[in-house]
Amino acid sequence: MIGFAWSAHHVSGQVGRAQTTPPVIELPARYRDWKLISVAHEAGKLNDLRAILGNDQAVDAFRRKDLPFPDGAIIARLAWTYTPSEENNKAFGQEQSFVAGAPTNIQLMVKDSKQYVATGGWGFAQFTNGKPDGPEALKNCYSCHVPAKERDFIFTRYAP
Repeated sequence: MIGFAWSAHHVSGQVGRAQTTPPVIELPARYRDWKLISVAHEAGKLNDLRAILGNDQAVDAFRRKDLPFPDGAIIARLAWTYTPSEENNKAFGQEQSFVAGAPTNIQLMVKDSKQYVATGGWGFAQFTNGKPDGPEALKNCYSCHVPAKERDFIFTRYAP
């Protein structure tokens, strides 16, 4: 992959000049083809299943344990409802199997140390039903990631 795998549209339309507004982050083409970094189950009020994917720059950095992540690294978190599998549970004879149900949202972290200085070098985006969520959905992203500052604001650990 050459350069960033996301597209940025600047408010002024002038790419390459200093901007006061960071670029808008869009869903990268073919992000579902990225490599798996890890999976997770978030309990509590979210109660979802998550797959964490990364573009080549992100996966290479995870594998090398190379911090901070390089500019151009993109991490995608895909989430689905945590749903019992009636079909699997029938086969097992008891309730023990859960699968991904309806999708909830997709979150992206895009590393660009020049564009996102105020948020540790990371840009954040969230999409529901393939459409970007507004700024309200993103207002706590950075502050939530501050406890992972020593790992370049990333909670996820690479699952070999």
